[in-house]
Amino acid sequence: MSNPLKIATLSFWHVHAGDYSKQAQAHPGTELVAVWDDDAERGRAGAEQFGVEYTGDLDALLARDDLDGVVITTPTDAHRDVMVKAAQAGKHIYTEKVLAPTVAEAEEIVAATDAAGVKLTVSLPRLAHGYTTAIREVLDKGTLGRLTYGRVRLSHDGAIPRDGKEGWLPQRFFEPKAAIGGALTDLGCHPVYLTQLFLGAHPETVSATYRSVAARGLEDNAVVVAGYGDQKIGVIEAGFASGNPFTIELFGTDGTLTYTDRGNVLLVNGEQVDVPEHSPDPFAQWVGHITDGTRADDNIERAVELTRFVVAANAAAETNRVISYS
Repeated sequence: MSNPLKIATLSFWHVHAGDYSKQAQAHPGTELVAVWDDDAERGRAGAEQFGVEYTGDLDALLARDDLDGVVITTPTDAHRDVMVKAAQAGKHIYTEKVLAPTVAEAEEIVAATDAAGVKLTVSLPRLAHGYTTAIREVLDKGTLGRLTYGRVRLSHDGAIPRDGKEGWLPQRFFEPKAAIGGALTDLGCHPVYLTQLFLGAHPETVSATYRSVAARGLEDNAVVVAGYGDQKIGVIEAGFASGNPFTIELFGTDGTLTYTDRGNVLLVNGEQVDVPEHSPDPFAQWVGHITDGTRADDNIERAVELTRFVVAANAAAETNRVISYS
């Protein structure tokens, strides 16, 4: 691409801000040109890390004619306001999940981007991973028969103190207003959207149990159970309190499937199945949608349903009751 898209990272609140900024620098079709953050110290540190300018004036940054798109890594509670403003300024948007704290806000963001004709993509990276492709092929072939049960677990130990210091996950991730939720709302999004992909996006019921091992303000240990109308059960596990291999288990009337990222091993009825290379990641997909003039229909639909599920799970945990999903 002769003229790379000029990109700004909006906030270094999220721990993935640096990762996405690296992608913006590494992708041949994009150039990172600026950082905005309402925390000047944090923003200046991020800008210095990547050798770009820092600004504390969001309106002025979005008014720049030479800025094509933005990466959203603000506090979750700021997503709607920042993204709607960016869309109205004509900037394409790549955002960290979840899309928004509520379904209404998520739908407002989508409507704003559609009205402005800008391209929106949400970071749901594991949909593009090779094991996901392989698992979908197994399910499409009907090898497992009728699915009855699924379990997806993802955890790290970022909440746990080490060597007299709080865990590597910053305390701002445990602030209820800014973060909206803890392990399930953040890391748990990955098991959620994979469960929705494998078992279905619309369960009948959702229940949840949250616990806080490190007692830092929000849950760091979460289990969510989705009950489906066709009698499937989906179990979603997420945590900040223990490291573990990422695992997927699917059970059907005719077989079983297990995957672990420890060795990248996929077994179907006990036999190892090849795992292909990853497909283009969501950032690359976003650039493609901008340059090709296409819309990320599947990504956006899944992002809204992800928000719907997370809202239901958080409500179930807070009220200690089974939520009727709708």
